[in-house]
Amino acid sequence: MVENRPFLNFLTHLVLILGIAMVVFPVYLAFIASTRGPSDFLTGVVPLTPGTQMIQNYGVLLGAGASNAGAPPFLLMLGNSLVMAILVAIGKIAISIISAFAIVYFRFPFRVVAFWIIFMTLMLPIEVRILPTYKVVADLGLLNSYSGLVIPVIASATATFLFRQFFLTVPEEMMEAARVDGAGALKFFWDILLPLSRTNIAALFIIMFIYGWNQYLWPMLITTEPRYYTVVMGIKRLAAVLEGDTQWNLVMAGVILAALPPVLVIIFMQRLFVKGLVETEK
Repeated sequence: MVENRPFLNFLTHLVLILGIAMVVFPVYLAFIASTRGPSDFLTGVVPLTPGTQMIQNYGVLLGAGASNAGAPPFLLMLGNSLVMAILVAIGKIAISIISAFAIVYFRFPFRVVAFWIIFMTLMLPIEVRILPTYKVVADLGLLNSYSGLVIPVIASATATFLFRQFFLTVPEEMMEAARVDGAGALKFFWDILLPLSRTNIAALFIIMFIYGWNQYLWPMLITTEPRYYTVVMGIKRLAAVLEGDTQWNLVMAGVILAALPPVLVIIFMQRLFVKGLVETEK
């Protein structure tokens, strides 16, 4: 039985509220800045109430104003980031779940060695292997393309490991029963394992979507044409103007717009995301 201790309940809620405030307050300031003029935050006094230029700032950013401020059209960059994030998430899940299925349910030489080689790549992020990866992509003619943006970052040792651990918890009797019913390997995978992995897939989709959405170094390296710029690159270009003062109201408006898609994905998939992290369905 859990004891009712008012002081501990108060302390717990106080810590929770403080933690939420520390996370939300910078986002709130970014929103406030996106509703004010370009010089309001340069006076030394930080306003805490929304301004009157919200519609104007977002209209300028989503129109031709981003180009005038040193970045391609913002809607185009949002679309590029959305395409990259979705393809990266789907690709990582598809490759990882098939790899884990092969490692767990098929008997072939060096399958354990293959798994540990995949697992060891966790120690090699893209920043470490970026030069040879760029060389391969350039030789294949994938610079300035969606394929070049997605394919080099599409493999995931983390997702492979998580799917493998989940598949190991599935009772062997289930596979034997499917085999007795005449189900082959693909049918067992499609009709049984995939439905059981639904919550895990949802949790990993959110994580991988955010990973793809936040990519900056790799898109900056392989894209030289503005029509392939991502939204993170666009925000950097808005903040690093060559002439004149940085229009921080437009930069903050871009930050708010860039934060909306990941937030919406988390909100709509929250239930499956939590179940995928804390539950194991069988």
